[in-house]
Amino acid sequence: MSKFEQTDPAVLHALEESLEKGDYSIVLELIRSLHPADQAKVFYELKPEKQEELLQELEIPEIADIFDELDDQQTLTAARNLPLPFLADIIDDMDPDEAADLLGDLSGQEVRKTISLMEEPEEVLPLLRYPDETAGGRMTTDFLVLGPDDTTDSAIQYLRSTGWETDIPYYLFVVNNKKELLGVMGLRELVCADPYKTINEIMNAQVVSVQAMQDQEEAAGVMKHYDLSALPVLNKQGHLVGVISHDDILDVLVDETTEDIYRLASVSDTALEPESKLFLQLKGRLPWLLLNTVTALIGSWVISNFGDLFVKVAVLAFFQSVVAAQGGNAASQNVAMIVRSLALGKLQPKKILPILLRQIAVGAFLGVVIGLIVGVGVSFWQSNPYLGLVLGLALLGNMLVASIVGTLAPLILEFSGQDPALASSVLVTAITDIIGFLIFLSLASLFLPLIQQYV
Repeated sequence: MSKFEQTDPAVLHALEESLEKGDYSIVLELIRSLHPADQAKVFYELKPEKQEELLQELEIPEIADIFDELDDQQTLTAARNLPLPFLADIIDDMDPDEAADLLGDLSGQEVRKTISLMEEPEEVLPLLRYPDETAGGRMTTDFLVLGPDDTTDSAIQYLRSTGWETDIPYYLFVVNNKKELLGVMGLRELVCADPYKTINEIMNAQVVSVQAMQDQEEAAGVMKHYDLSALPVLNKQGHLVGVISHDDILDVLVDETTEDIYRLASVSDTALEPESKLFLQLKGRLPWLLLNTVTALIGSWVISNFGDLFVKVAVLAFFQSVVAAQGGNAASQNVAMIVRSLALGKLQPKKILPILLRQIAVGAFLGVVIGLIVGVGVSFWQSNPYLGLVLGLALLGNMLVASIVGTLAPLILEFSGQDPALASSVLVTAITDIIGFLIFLSLASLFLPLIQQYV
């Protein structure tokens, strides 16, 4: 356990107590003793009015460090009531990518006013033209470039004078006078090279890069595949416009994982949190629940067509949910596996048919095992072998359906350009429920005379 984790409650309590007393020397001493990430955590735990008090006492660079560590919504909340000239000074000191994210969350009028008050808006302005979920929306303009004709000695001198100002000092990017990316080199290659060699002689010309408008998830996949700590971003003309750092890619992975989890749980707005406003929660959750209601009504309609069956053999009503539930669970397992494989880039078109056949085989095996156990159990429980047979066959049939639907649904969405995670439990479970009811009740109708012999 880290020191911060051990002292977090004590630090927060001492900070709140000192703010109440107006003892700002103690407040600043406590805050400055923490790492910026821990400062942000403690800051977020404070009440809004105490956050504002604290911001008035901190230096601009200290506030910028805290804002860099907060997530986008937390930063926006903290910045919302700050005077624009004060906010402009803070944004000037923030990392360009984080500053662009904050500006992008402000209203158009606030953005224009804030930019007009900034001293160095040129570092942030290029980032505002890219959507948040693109590589350009994740990149920073804070990186180091060298010319191909520079010597290693002059490059080291340049790094000594400016390298401390950037978050990406371990990669040096080589560009020509048109800002076209020519190569890349690491600090080790630079330090170990002959001082009089040119950068062109020692750089690696095989550079992995992404386009600015590529999806952030694709950029994350590229960084993971090539094990990169920084990824250059090019515009349509091949000019180097930014770099994505490893910490930004971690944020992407968290965002994408959250998105998949929310979609699988039938929540359409991935920005929702438990404390989100009532309207936002309704907007993000109600549509899927309404869809679930419609599909449930369709399932009820299927059951209603077999109403006379329940009159003749009432015990059937006890077991229909077993078939539907097992099919839904099996389908959800398939969806989770396929969505995960698609996210990791492990699923190629040529593998689809073998995977589908394998999942059908798995579904058949699961259906046989579960159907046999349940069928035998129900046969003895209800002293009705034909009821057990119907239930076992229905489970086998619905497991096969679940394997097919759970595998194909996310694949169809992926190849149609939609998010495969949309093949959520609502859609897939609805299909397996409806078909499960149909299989079970149809089999029950077929075996009705035999079942009735033991009723």
